[in-house]
Amino acid sequence: MSWRYTAGRFGEYAAVLGVALTLNFALPRALPGGPLKLFGSPEALARLTADERAQLATQYGFGKPLPEQFLDYLTGVFTLNLGTSLSDGRPVTEALGEALPWTLLLVGTSTVVTALLGVTLGVVGGLRRREGKGSGLLSTAIVLDSLPQFWLGMLLIVLFGVQLQWLPTFGVSGIEGVTVQGVLLHLILPVSTLTLTGLGYLFLYTRSSLLTVLTSEPIQHAQARGVPYGRLVRRHALRPALLPVHTILMMEIGFLAAGSIVVETVFAYPGLGRLTFGAISARDYPLMQGAFLVLTLLVVLMNALADATYPLLDPRARR
Repeated sequence: MSWRYTAGRFGEYAAVLGVALTLNFALPRALPGGPLKLFGSPEALARLTADERAQLATQYGFGKPLPEQFLDYLTGVFTLNLGTSLSDGRPVTEALGEALPWTLLLVGTSTVVTALLGVTLGVVGGLRRREGKGSGLLSTAIVLDSLPQFWLGMLLIVLFGVQLQWLPTFGVSGIEGVTVQGVLLHLILPVSTLTLTGLGYLFLYTRSSLLTVLTSEPIQHAQARGVPYGRLVRRHALRPALLPVHTILMMEIGFLAAGSIVVETVFAYPGLGRLTFGAISARDYPLMQGAFLVLTLLVVLMNALADATYPLLDPRARR
């Protein structure tokens, strides 16, 4: 039964990945403009004849019929040959390899901070829901959950970078000149933006999950039998309440990587998000496809990891 279940889940993820690969190929080509605008202004391209434009497109692999382009794209994905960026002539894998570690550092740091603060405050808000502290935390979480990332990022830049001049506002120096202190200083504002905008949702979900467990019949019966409230919470309420939070947190890692496009663009952070934004602006099809592929794989991988680790936390799921 376990092998059948594993094979079924693997098939589901393979189907999701297949759909994602198809959309990854189709969506860039649905954008207006096309990749030829990289090679000159609209006026210059307008002066080219139809044969010259067709020759230029064929040279860069866009003159073939779409089925052939799609087959070449799939072949490149499975051979890790994602083509050459039209923007700067670098191999796409090289560009992705340089940008991905910066995004993983940003998203990983933000996830750890968000998890610690969100879960802790969510538990406090659930346990003290009838007190002033619980109401204040709930109101703050709702406000944070509604803040747009770009607006909060620019607000932090103005406050801490321009007015107070405590922190750098954008970018990271070249790889050779990077120091640990420099990396940490450039991380503070982007991590703060991702953390504050993600904190409210995790707080609300943790609080709601804990309240659901505390108001369930087994907990109510145990409390009626005289089990001390503190022991009831520690031994019987926290673990089942945090199980769904684990799943949400694992999925949030993938979504944070995709959502880092806005934050990395605001702070000119040299990660995958900024690379994706630049590729979209330039209609750089190979780089767009490579960046979208990595972001898709991160989301699918985090979902698979959540499925794989959930039975380790909940013995009921093993059956």
